[in-house]
Amino acid sequence: MPEKPHLLLTNDDGITAPGLRHLWRALKEHYRLTIVAPASEQSGVGLSITSRSPLYIRSVEWEDASAYSISGTPVDCVKMARSVILQESPDLIISGINCGSNAGRNVLYSGTVAGVIEGTTRGVSGIAFSTGDSKNSDYSSAETWIPTIVAHVLEHPMPRGTVLNVNFPKAKLGPYRGIKLTRQGRRHYTENPSEHQHPIEGHSYYWLGCRTIKFDEHEDSDIHWLERGYVTAVPLHVEEFTDHSHLREHKDCFEASVQKAQQP
Repeated sequence: MPEKPHLLLTNDDGITAPGLRHLWRALKEHYRLTIVAPASEQSGVGLSITSRSPLYIRSVEWEDASAYSISGTPVDCVKMARSVILQESPDLIISGINCGSNAGRNVLYSGTVAGVIEGTTRGVSGIAFSTGDSKNSDYSSAETWIPTIVAHVLEHPMPRGTVLNVNFPKAKLGPYRGIKLTRQGRRHYTENPSEHQHPIEGHSYYWLGCRTIKFDEHEDSDIHWLERGYVTAVPLHVEEFTDHSHLREHKDCFEASVQKAQQP
């Protein structure tokens, strides 16, 4: 009998988050699982790493899986999993299930998505799973869809540098109406600073806060389909960052202009 595929599970809500437990439950029957997740919540840390304080690895008791907590970010977790904990490269990195949506441009801040993006630098693709609700998330409904999505990605590997960003609609919309492979939308959170006065020292300090910025979304965006009760999956390509169109059109002008200005 062939050996089961090996999956690395991580998240940004922390090793004790219920979404991680549901992710493990969804996959435990069909895969070999290693869990490496932050020791505490790391929501919104994006691709940040820990470089000015030590990292600690702690073994965590977990039924039918090897589990570890890392005193750092989701990217730290993937780095330490590959450099210290694992003896082999996993077949896929799975992150989530996040408490709250990572649709639209919020993907740029997401620690959940950052975990799988880090995997692409090591030649390992991944899937990030998130729910639409930041409170009372319906992990159980999401759990039933995850095995099929993971199995499809393993059977139909994505191109190098591509990860899948999967979001589940809000629970109030009822049973999922289906799934759409679609494009990333534009909606995102922006700052909403709240000023306060320090009670003793008297100086001001702020909570960054947040508010939603909405756009007229493309009819085939994740935002559009999530609002209509569909699960969305967006292939994000992070292998090549270069704007080749700009490079072609401006290369000669840019180089000549700057070099000319530097001549005595």
